[in-house]
Amino acid sequence: MTLSRRSFVTRAVQVATAVPALNALAACATNTGSAAIGLAPDPLGVVDLPPGFSYVAFGRTGEAMSDGLVTPSNHDGMAAFPVAGDPTRCILVRNHEIGASRVQIGPFGEDHSLASRVDQGFIYDFTAGGRPLLGGTTTLIYNTRAKRLEQTFLSLAGTATNCAGGPTPWGSWLSCEETQEAPGANAGKFHGYVFEVPSTATGLVQPVALEAMGRFRHEACAVDPAMGVVYETEDDRDGLFYRFLPTAPGELHRGGRLQALVIREQPGLDTRNWGSGPAIAVGQSFQVAWVDLQNVTAPDGDLRLRGRAAGAAVFARGEGVCTALEAGKPAIYFTCTSGGLAERGQVWRLEPNADGDDRLTLFAESAGEAHFDMIDNIVPAPWGDLIMAEDGGGENYVRGLTPHGAVYPIVRNALNESEFCGPCFSPDGSTLFVNIQSPGITLAISGPWAKLARAARDG
Repeated sequence: MTLSRRSFVTRAVQVATAVPALNALAACATNTGSAAIGLAPDPLGVVDLPPGFSYVAFGRTGEAMSDGLVTPSNHDGMAAFPVAGDPTRCILVRNHEIGASRVQIGPFGEDHSLASRVDQGFIYDFTAGGRPLLGGTTTLIYNTRAKRLEQTFLSLAGTATNCAGGPTPWGSWLSCEETQEAPGANAGKFHGYVFEVPSTATGLVQPVALEAMGRFRHEACAVDPAMGVVYETEDDRDGLFYRFLPTAPGELHRGGRLQALVIREQPGLDTRNWGSGPAIAVGQSFQVAWVDLQNVTAPDGDLRLRGRAAGAAVFARGEGVCTALEAGKPAIYFTCTSGGLAERGQVWRLEPNADGDDRLTLFAESAGEAHFDMIDNIVPAPWGDLIMAEDGGGENYVRGLTPHGAVYPIVRNALNESEFCGPCFSPDGSTLFVNIQSPGITLAISGPWAKLARAARDG
């Protein structure tokens, strides 16, 4: 997908007006309390929701898709996009986190025979035995008025461990490989890259690894719509936080510079709060610098180690990241799943500034499992809170985080102990989509969101 600089600015302004404004969030989450919102038990035993809310389940693993292929397993990151000229429908692009060595339900059937229906040039990689890798993305068309799925098809094939990613202002999904699989029995190519999938694709896209964005355990991406900078998280115990400066905004395939975040006052700072030094307090801020990284596709996978040697800060399993507008300016929020004194998660807030005076703040930190438990994906809500999907070891919730730090439940997994993935809102704000990763179900949740928002603030 190509985009001129002029059209990028135009689209960025359009998208910026649609990004939920989190003006109040700029305050800082200093409260570790919870809002008193109850959930009603689901008679079907799938998800518990606040009173007045309902859900539709669709896109299940193993179901036949519109293109004759099979819905893959391991649903993960996801984003929703508008259908031009049709406010009743939206497009979902959904990741499938299937590793190169894992033989799970993939798009080509149990014996992989359906791969013969696909032009092999649209499959990124194969095992040494000739089996296509099973990760990638599916695209779904959902009617929010009729509350039903209308179409689904494979849109990216042959990649590995497609965990999260992020939407772009120009209408595409950045699908991230959370692996550093190397050529061998399980793969013919190096993995650990970002791939771009236009939301308007009507079938498989040509799989192009965006190598300049780095090779590491990619988790998620968020784009600053004003400058076109892409922020990237790394799911590693000693991961870094990256930004990609594209040569041409909106044209990521043309390359650019990859950098890692450095705390100016304390190069090499360990932000994990694991007891190795003085704890970083919620609300504490730091001035940020960025260090250029070289040899970003290194086959030995040591990018984060070289970045730290150059002064980059260390983060505990960076996962979800999203862009929100605050007083008309973008802010970047990202999660560290195992960060914090309780090792149950942190939420960080980055304020990018065109003059280079970026600031990083520890916005929230879990006080324990009952507060929030190993937050993964996040997304801004239309009413100004953050929506957080849990990936803990027991019960998992989708929770909201208010500007002042109150955490409240929105969805509880009543089916099993699988994680929630890919929360995102329909363009009209009426529907929250989210995945239960295993056995692989997508949910469309609707109800009185304004009432829930008021209860969260009053509680």
